[in-house]
Amino acid sequence: MTQTLALTGNEAGAAAMRQINPDVVAAYPITPQTELMHAFSKFVADGKVKTELILVESEHSAMSACIGSASAGARTMTATSANGLALMWEVVYIAASLRIPMVMPVVNRALSGPINIHCDHSDTMGCRDSGWLQLFSENSQEAYDNVIQAMRIAEHKDVLLPVMVTWDGFIISHTTERVEILDDGTVKKFIGEYTPERPLLDTDNPVTIGPLDLSDYFFEHKRQQVDGVNNAYQVIKDIGKEYGKLSGRSYGLVEEYQTDDAEMIAVALGSTAGTIKAVVDRLRREGMKVGLLKIRSFRPFPFADVASILRKAKAIAVFDRSIAYGSMGGPLFGEIRSALYGEKEQPPALNYVYGLGGRDINTAQIEGVYQDLEKAIKTNKYQTIKYLGVRE
Repeated sequence: MTQTLALTGNEAGAAAMRQINPDVVAAYPITPQTELMHAFSKFVADGKVKTELILVESEHSAMSACIGSASAGARTMTATSANGLALMWEVVYIAASLRIPMVMPVVNRALSGPINIHCDHSDTMGCRDSGWLQLFSENSQEAYDNVIQAMRIAEHKDVLLPVMVTWDGFIISHTTERVEILDDGTVKKFIGEYTPERPLLDTDNPVTIGPLDLSDYFFEHKRQQVDGVNNAYQVIKDIGKEYGKLSGRSYGLVEEYQTDDAEMIAVALGSTAGTIKAVVDRLRREGMKVGLLKIRSFRPFPFADVASILRKAKAIAVFDRSIAYGSMGGPLFGEIRSALYGEKEQPPALNYVYGLGGRDINTAQIEGVYQDLEKAIKTNKYQTIKYLGVRE
């Protein structure tokens, strides 16, 4: 059974956390994540979860407390945004290196400076190689669905890695949408009981957590992390299919939207994918063969899926809501070009950096991008990197 509610993205994420009922949550407030933890703390105060909610003095402390609780064998969660994620940077890497299976919603916000509280993806993109898995959400429904699936993914015996579930600050976090909520019993059964692999408090089988790891074994431990991330490719797909049987909403690493016969394909993350879908529908009615490839899993990045879909296109536009300074385009653009490397025929790939600091992107701009692709196909002349909507 499901219940349909009007929820913001933060309320949807809090609803998922309530149904997961983690043993420990250690968190610190930061805009635009704050309402997420406000909502969850109310569930704690009302006795709707058995969670030990730890109020800490900083995000660095929050992640440190989460590592301690998860190492002891507790199902653990936290949440943050932007500068908060930056403050816990050191400990984020430690969590992944220790193979800590926790889930952290990250409500995407521009990473200062100058100081800005609105959305772009610079926060999570900055730690894209920290060893965490990263799932992006298009809307409040996906925020809810992804948080629930993330706990199963993180705790899978072949993965055992922390997972970030992201949704766009204010655009999703503070916007009310229609969200279908599964009943508590269904989620509880789907999540299952957590049996930690090697809990620190199992005194009959003592282990050491976080020892000094010099050149003797450090390299081997990093290599093992690679295996965990690589195993996540199939685990994410399997759990997405299983979740689909319960909810009617199946998930993979990517989502295709009218790509079967598309000559021009846009690639995007997060809420912008929804806006692009509206443009695709309109242009399709006008006879243009356009489509969208939405990346759900940025880590691990779905190279094989991306290549199989995009190799059919005649031109590609990649939307980046962050900058990789000194690189050839944004973070997503770099991954897309890498996925296509080695293809016999590589379609022109254009990069559009947009929406930094929360700047709006509208349907007219997206339509202009598809027009750029049409020109690139006809003339084979194009500008590789553009800054969409910036004042020159």
